[in-house]
Parts: sequence; structure tokens; C-alpha cells
Amino acid sequence: MFSVLLTVSTTSATACQLVGLDLTLSNRQLSQITISVIPLQSAIVRVSKVARDLGFVLDCKLSMSEHVSALCRYGFYHLRQLRPVTRSLTPAAAQTVVQAFISCRLDHCNSLLYDISENLMRRVQSAQNAAARLLTGARRRDHISPVLRRLHWLPVRRRIDFKLACLVHLSLAGQAPHYLAEDIHLVAAGPGRQLRSSTDRSSSVPRTYSTSGDRSFAAAGTRVWNSLPSNLRYEKLSFRSFRRLLKTHWFTADHSAM
Repeated sequence: MFSVLLTVSTTSATACQLVGLDLTLSNRQLSQITISVIPLQSAIVRVSKVARDLGFVLDCKLSMSEHVSALCRYGFYHLRQLRPVTRSLTPAAAQTVVQAFISCRLDHCNSLLYDISENLMRRVQSAQNAAARLLTGARRRDHISPVLRRLHWLPVRRRIDFKLACLVHLSLAGQAPHYLAEDIHLVAAGPGRQLRSSTDRSSSVPRTYSTSGDRSFAAAGTRVWNSLPSNLRYEKLSFRSFRRLLKTHWFTADHSAM
């Protein structure tokens, strides 16, 4: 089963992508699909295996492998260009430049990378590790966790969870777009008997039936939110305070686990 994703230019749809809703389809099965163009009114739309939307590269199986490849190419290319530049900058200026070129790109639409394969996650993490080593002068065989902590950087996986948690907080506070806020529902707001989870601002986890469903904002954001301690889910906590306390919480938890 497939859906169609259109890549739209300023004047008309120029390309489309067949996205497999049944992610159990093998590469061989996908290769047997021979649709190359789709008539759309008076236009002929070309079918592409890869589509770019808001700077994010989507593949037809939604594995995010194409985006990770593009992200790593971008990151390592700019790190090579920045290496001679950072030598003539102050440490603070060098960190600002690296964050502008590397960290911002790693954070762009990173919630879509939730629960990707471990291999893809390691590739994205390697780009952040290389940026951290460039700033600190750490060697490749040095343990990276103290280096990231010195820069006050969360690892990539934590940054993804951080983005999801912030979006849920904004949704519950009525500050997120409606299409996000309507996916988040507190247990206390639902029908039925009152449970302990009704008083600690836990969110209802929707039932999903596929891997893509597990990675949706409604499911992934809810799981990340419910994993937070109750003091971070306090209703009157401002967004600024929430971000600060959340980052401190994960830094402390990761340091204790080392």
C-alpha cells in the first residue's frame, strides 16, 4: 500500500514520491513497482525515489537513510572547510561558527530521526563527535562523552528527545500549532476512572500498528514526555525553565550512568 508525496515548485507539482505505508516491503518488492510518471490534470508528474521537503530528504521506505547520508556529507564537508578557519578564531567564536554550520543542521527536523536504526544513529553521532573534537582538540581515541559535556552538548539521541519533549510541552501549554496540539492528550482529560497518572500530567499513549506509527509525534512525543520526572511536567513551568531543567536532568542522568 502506498501514499503519494508531491514535491511542489512555485508554479506546479514537479515530482512525486511513492511512500510505502507497509514498511515490511522488501527492496526487491519495491523495485518491482514500475510506475515512472503520474498524469495530474494537464501535467505529467515524474515519480522519484527520494523527495526533499523543508530541507529534509525522504526515501520511499521512510528509513531516513537518504537524509542521514546527506546530513553526514554536509557536516563533514563543512568541518573540513572550517578546520583552518577555527585556528584563527577565539574558542568562543569558533564554537559559535561550528554551532551555526553543524549543530543547527543536526537539529533541523531532527524529531523525524526518532527511533531510526542504530547504524544510522551512529553515523549522525559521528558528525557531532567530529565537530566536538575540532573545537576541543580531542583525539579520535579519546572518550567523547566528557568532550560533549565540556561543550555542554547533548548527544544526538538526547537532542531528538529534547525536541520532542519541548514540542509536547508547547502543545499542552497551547503554544504549539493545532496540528501538533491535537495529537497530545492528558490522561486526566480522558474518560474513565481517575488513576495516579491522571494527577502527574501523564499523556495518553495512542495505540499504533506499525513502525511508522511508533515514530509518529503522537506516539513518540508521548513516550518521551511520560519518561520525564513529574517535576518537569509541572503545569505552571515556563517554557524557558522547562528547557533549562530538562537539559540539566539529562546531563545529570547521563553522567550518573557513566
